[in-house]
Amino acid sequence: MQIRLGYEFKYTFAQSTPIILTLNVHHSRAKDLLEVDRLQTAPAVPLRGYHDGFGNWCTRLVAPAGSFRVWSQALIHDSGLPDVVASSAQQVPVDALPDATLVYLLGSRYCETDLLSELAWKTFEHGPPGWQRVQAICDFVHRHIEFGYQYASASKTAFGAYQQRRGVCRDFAHLAIALCRCMNIPARYCTGYLGDIGVPPMDAPMDFAGWFEAYLGDAWYTFDPRNNVPRIGRVLIARGRDAADVALNTTFGPNTLDAFSVRAEEVAPGAGG
Repeated sequence: MQIRLGYEFKYTFAQSTPIILTLNVHHSRAKDLLEVDRLQTAPAVPLRGYHDGFGNWCTRLVAPAGSFRVWSQALIHDSGLPDVVASSAQQVPVDALPDATLVYLLGSRYCETDLLSELAWKTFEHGPPGWQRVQAICDFVHRHIEFGYQYASASKTAFGAYQQRRGVCRDFAHLAIALCRCMNIPARYCTGYLGDIGVPPMDAPMDFAGWFEAYLGDAWYTFDPRNNVPRIGRVLIARGRDAADVALNTTFGPNTLDAFSVRAEEVAPGAGG
């Protein structure tokens, strides 16, 4: 299967402004790219790439005053298979976890484990551990939060989403991540493309998606409490402790986002677009 993906941002800047963009397909999927997802700007400006502390590819630039456009499109090969379900995957005792996973047990900017620990243990302590526990957490979050783009808030945390019972995909992921960490399961936030492939299309403009990965057995597995079913065509951009680590764009000055669009659509091999 081939997926045509891409994005476009249109800004207005009052003055010359530095930006960090985290928009490239994750290096773990680079081998699947049939066309490079080359970031382009108008007007053209110098670009400098680097890997952040989580291994994500980031781009530094300085936007000039006035109108500024950022865009990219690419073609990627995908297996066409849904997210892996490994129902026998076991929870790893904390003392046996790999060192690199331990940071994903700790509270973070949007995932307040201290505020949610009592809820987590009260709700999930007596259920089966491992995959079943993570899935029980996803089921709880999926039922507890009402989805709606109008509920988006850049400052909403996992505890806030729990209290308000409404949010967008990142809020679903943050609450599930925090609950997993409370139960001593490493969990990390993911952002990327997730088009309406294999499901009825949503009656709303597409956006980037947020989900999470939990460490079970000896591997990281994808979970998506917003949709709560295995999905096809998920393309990772970045991973981190929570959304603060994987901001798609970070601007160091005032600006107006005039327009934004994103696409991820299955295309026939050899098709244009």
